[in-house]
Amino acid sequence: MPVSLDTYDRIPVLLRELRPTGVTVLADPAVADHAVTRKVLAETARAGFTPTRAVTPADAGMPAVEAAASRLSPGELVVGVGGGSTLDFAKLTAAVGRRPELLRYLTSGQRSGLVALPLPWGEHAEVLAVPTTLGTGSESGPVACFPHRDGKRIAMGECLRPRAALRVPEATETLPGHLVMDGVLEAIFRTVIPYSSDILDLPEQDAAVEDLAGRLLTVGDELARCLAAGLPAPAPGRLRAARLSAESQHGAINIGRNPYAVKCWALANELSTTLGLAKMRAVSALWPVVWRQALRGDTRFGSADRVHRLWERLRQRAPWLAPRPDDGLEQLMLRWRIDRTVHLAPHLRHPIALRSVRAWGAGLPTLAGLSADDIVALLAEATEPTASTAGSPEPLPAA
Repeated sequence: MPVSLDTYDRIPVLLRELRPTGVTVLADPAVADHAVTRKVLAETARAGFTPTRAVTPADAGMPAVEAAASRLSPGELVVGVGGGSTLDFAKLTAAVGRRPELLRYLTSGQRSGLVALPLPWGEHAEVLAVPTTLGTGSESGPVACFPHRDGKRIAMGECLRPRAALRVPEATETLPGHLVMDGVLEAIFRTVIPYSSDILDLPEQDAAVEDLAGRLLTVGDELARCLAAGLPAPAPGRLRAARLSAESQHGAINIGRNPYAVKCWALANELSTTLGLAKMRAVSALWPVVWRQALRGDTRFGSADRVHRLWERLRQRAPWLAPRPDDGLEQLMLRWRIDRTVHLAPHLRHPIALRSVRAWGAGLPTLAGLSADDIVALLAEATEPTASTAGSPEPLPAA
């Protein structure tokens, strides 16, 4: 797992240990002049390096990755400062700079939305990740999303896991409240969906998932209560959420589990890409519907017994949750003021379904067993055909 740093003065220590040939600091344009970026640059200089400055391009596809990688010297460290898109771009740039042949894998003519990278290509990317958002876990994970043609692909391989991650409270200090809550929900989603979508019981791993999801729920509700009271999300809570989100990227909680039990994620990827929405908006719309299908006994979407068991564990931490998992999940989103309304014109359902089947189904394992008609029905239940007035958020007790 990446080395975890919690103060800026650890940066020179890390650089002395790694001995990179150079350092490029890649920042999201929104934080290029932020105090976090300035302090990262200062500590890099204090370690004796003159960092190259760069910003994440608007189009972060493979041509941009190739161009950025070509400017790296062999052995150079990339410091990514920003949200998930910037960290993914940093990871891909560093990986391609180290192994140019990686481009052939990432741009191959395959139809699959998932690109699995060879295991012997290394255990890390030469990246120090400095996340300025919550929930993606990209600073700890071995995956990276990137635009490809008219869609998105996800690359997976240990060669994409960053060498180190720096988490400091001021990095998320200006993050709007709704994005704080989206981030915590994203971490819960990533933690529980492989668990609930698989039918295999794995006692040790299952217990770890239940515990991590419960801790995320607890810190998330503490943050939601502060925000509902008109207070900023407190720094300790944001840091706890960031650390727990990183835990959800540890492979240990899913050892032995079906790696393709992520139907909801794949469908959300295609829905959000088509509509130009944030992925968590699509996830929030689809997730309760996917669980509802599992609870009706459709094992293609997961195990009803496992969804119920997980929900019972979560209700031990939050007794106010509704007993039925799908209803309780919608209640949680309302309580946390998560915007889960997605407007989708009926005539777009079938094209999105076909995109989904092409990228993830029709012989590919992620959407195995689902037809385009199945996905159309799911989209019809999860989305609104026309604009409508959303319900008022559930009032929260004062912090």
